[in-house]
Amino acid sequence: QVQLDESGGGSVQAGGSLRLSCAASEYTYSNYCMGWFRQAPGKEREGVATIDSDGETIYADSVKGRFTISKDNAKNTLYLQMNSLKPEDTAMYYCVADTRSRCIYYKDLELWGQGTLVTVAS
Repeated sequence: QVQLDESGGGSVQAGGSLRLSCAASEYTYSNYCMGWFRQAPGKEREGVATIDSDGETIYADSVKGRFTISKDNAKNTLYLQMNSLKPEDTAMYYCVADTRSRCIYYKDLELWGQGTLVTVAS
């Protein structure tokens, strides 16, 4: 069974940083578009950042310059480094994976993690 195992959420003051991690199987990690979506209370789920198997990255405009998505090939692990966090970044963050490239543009992604909560206090 394919799994995406997330970790790294928590509470932080505005302006602080957090790093999210997502461990995946080697096959998923090497062949899928992977990334992060988030859902804030009362809002629709939205794409935050994705990285294709060829390394192409795409970011939502709201996080450009603050968040960085990356991969550790030795650990089959995806990361999301979040800096200069704002209260509006508060949400449940989900690791995702999909066989389609540029998967930030889709809603019906194939694989979802269980989610990790990020809370940013003002």
